[in-house]
Amino acid sequence: MPDSQILPSVREMWAQIAASPVVFPDDGISIVTSPRSRMCPPGWVGLVLLAGAGIGTAPDDATADAVRTALADCPPERLRDPSEAAKALPAGEMLGPVTLAYLASDSFRPSSGPAVEQLPADHPDLKALENQCSPEERHEASIGELTSPVFAIREGRDIIAAAGYVAWPRATAHMAILTAPRARGRGLAKVTASSAVAHAVAARMLPQWRARVPASQQVARALGFAELGVQIRLKIA
Repeated sequence: MPDSQILPSVREMWAQIAASPVVFPDDGISIVTSPRSRMCPPGWVGLVLLAGAGIGTAPDDATADAVRTALADCPPERLRDPSEAAKALPAGEMLGPVTLAYLASDSFRPSSGPAVEQLPADHPDLKALENQCSPEERHEASIGELTSPVFAIREGRDIIAAAGYVAWPRATAHMAILTAPRARGRGLAKVTASSAVAHAVAARMLPQWRARVPASQQVARALGFAELGVQIRLKIA
């Protein structure tokens, strides 16, 4: 399935998450007021840019107007560059841009390696893995929020890598991967993620990979994900 066939479904999913009527324009960025938006933390601004156009939500009308003014002459593609996004947006604090990548089932490139164990998302051994990682890494992975089984690799009795996904609207599988610091660089993220992606594809879901760091982006590409855009979340000072 080419990216052009995935894009409409992805855009509809993000428009639903915006929690206020909004559509991706032909070009530019459409900003709406939506205090219940799930595109960003409460009180923040959320932006999603896909294939040259974007949507955004703001918690109130004044903030929405400020963002519209800031982006009036800014091409959406410019915001893919973190330094350019920082210049263009009136942010007191900004998360992103983070890459949004999606996987068509016929583009999937599975990866094999060490034995992968399937566990429930609330398995107690997963907490030890989370405790080895930074608060930012734990928040990004959100292993405890997964709606899928967890696919894990052990070293001895310890889980050193795990992956799964959260069910998002429109049958989207939001991937989550976590590897213990001492086990990184060994390809374990790709192996566990491959099992999680295979589970999502079998369930006829569209896998989504949100990545901030280059290493995570590289894993997504290796599995066949295509980068369609970016997400930015910001808090206006």
